[in-house]
Amino acid sequence: MADDLWSEREPTDYDASSIEVLEGLEPVRKRPGMYIGGTDERALHHLVAEILDNSMDEAVAGHASRIEVELHADYSVTVRDNGRGMPFDPHPKFPGKSALEVILCTLHAGGKFSGKAYQTSGGLHGVGASVVNALSDSMVVQVARDRKLVEQRFSRGIPQGPVQEIGAAPNRRGTTTTFHADEEIFGHHRFKPARLLKMVRSKAYLFSGVEIRWKSGIDDGETPREAVFHFPGGLADYLKETLGTASTYSERPFAGTVEFGDKFGVPGKVEWAINWTPVRDGFIQSYCNTVPTPEGGTHEAGFWQAILKGIRAYGELANARKAKDITREDLISGGCALVSCFIREPEFVGQTKDRLATADAARLVEGAVRDHFDNWLAADTKSAGAILDFLVLRAEERMRRRQEKETARKTATKKLRLPGKLVDCSATARDGTEIFLVEGDSAGGSAKMARDRRTQALLPLRGKILNVLGAASSKLGSNQEISDLSQALGVGLGTKFAIDDLRYDKVIIMTDADVDGAHIASLLMTFFFTQMRPLIDHGHLYLACPPLFRLTQGAKRVYCLDEAEKAEWLAKGLGGKGKIDVSRFKGLGEMDAKDLKETTMDPASRKLIRVTVGDEEPGETADLVERLMGKKPELRFQYIQENARFVEELDV
Repeated sequence: MADDLWSEREPTDYDASSIEVLEGLEPVRKRPGMYIGGTDERALHHLVAEILDNSMDEAVAGHASRIEVELHADYSVTVRDNGRGMPFDPHPKFPGKSALEVILCTLHAGGKFSGKAYQTSGGLHGVGASVVNALSDSMVVQVARDRKLVEQRFSRGIPQGPVQEIGAAPNRRGTTTTFHADEEIFGHHRFKPARLLKMVRSKAYLFSGVEIRWKSGIDDGETPREAVFHFPGGLADYLKETLGTASTYSERPFAGTVEFGDKFGVPGKVEWAINWTPVRDGFIQSYCNTVPTPEGGTHEAGFWQAILKGIRAYGELANARKAKDITREDLISGGCALVSCFIREPEFVGQTKDRLATADAARLVEGAVRDHFDNWLAADTKSAGAILDFLVLRAEERMRRRQEKETARKTATKKLRLPGKLVDCSATARDGTEIFLVEGDSAGGSAKMARDRRTQALLPLRGKILNVLGAASSKLGSNQEISDLSQALGVGLGTKFAIDDLRYDKVIIMTDADVDGAHIASLLMTFFFTQMRPLIDHGHLYLACPPLFRLTQGAKRVYCLDEAEKAEWLAKGLGGKGKIDVSRFKGLGEMDAKDLKETTMDPASRKLIRVTVGDEEPGETADLVERLMGKKPELRFQYIQENARFVEELDV
């Protein structure tokens, strides 16, 4: 009878044959987001950065003096340098394969791990060139080395033949890489000449010893078809061009270069340029090993620490008592700064290297810059006095605004009809405060116990808020959830929004890690984008990152954001004893307060994603939001048709 029952069951579709093993460059094509951060326009242009960084590493190492970047009419890109050229002799560990093929077809293969071939480099993980190869439908690499010119062709990461000698090269050396991004991966996105030119120019500023030649076969009406960039003055020239005719508090910027070896006995250096101006907002652009770090990191922290300590010390010598009140915020408000460091084996956050995490970089940069800043201030007392007066005024203005906000916040409950379900924090100042927009009352209960009562507020939201792009203005004004949200934040909608009235420093969307949670988050982001855009532009909107899994092995416990991270931990183990227990959180309401605090709410251990508007052409983001969230379903359908083939997973 049992046998009869068994024969009637559906055959299982999960057996040994279901287990996929991705080989070679298959993982890159399967999950491009893990390697270049996505498949959007930014990721597309990152391909050029990966190849260009390899040539820049050759230049910084002293082996190349010239780089050429050409955008062709078919949107393929060529990067050529006169460096040593990739080795193409047989690789000792891979019989039958050249070193060139190993570099371009194997993840984590490169010459930058030991530090013997390069003291400092932008490429670290040995994945850059191979990732570009995997995501290109065509790649051709020519190498001039050892008086030979060789070539190898690839398509989607697969060699189309062995390395072939195509001629002699008695007076030439270097690597030429030409690739065409795969439309199966990047869809309708195309390289933009203006964006590539900006990248090329910045690289030339970052290393004064290199000349970069630009050529474009595409006429966009604004970008020059040909240009040559060589800047002996380095970052000082870059800052001068960026500021243009803007008035500054010093005739010449505080700029310089220090070799770490001279001061600390380690390889590397830091170069910087900074000036202060009353006519524009401040900014800082930082780089490590010529790679842009738009999210900053330890090198930026060390630089600002040196400037802050220096200006406070100068204020003390000048008997300016209020100089002690100057903060980093005051320095940045009118300070226009460029910082570029070269260090060995830097640690970045993510493969796209947006943030430097090397702890020693802060100490090295601060120590290198501080003495020079003290000497610069002492040598030019006129400029130093003007900068000090400007910063003291900024500090006074900041403290006055804070005092006004504290007074306003103390009486906020009298002035505002705050929603009853708002669980407010006790801090009177806005600085350092956060409000979590949580999904449902059950999640709100756990969050209420997990929060820091002094700085963290909660606003539970019931279900999915109104889609503001599909609603009439009258409906928008009468919607209770939107009314509660705007009242809790202390700001109005649309033209009535005033950033100074915002009651919290961070607005954090905290929803379940599932499809419904993602939909609620997208509705909220659409609301903020259309009705409170300055809140995003000023960096106040964030997404929480609750984990999907908790893994426990004996006393060891780790949290995983997704399936990929879980698989990684299961493969390498937690370091504890016994079997690994896997718990999946179906929602925030299922997490106890301890888990929620440790993973999602505690600033010391959580992960947050800041919501920003990309640097696309004006109106491009708004058009995309309208297509995806607007009233016209046919636009959504069109977008789905255009992009369905790029979807890696469906959660239905």
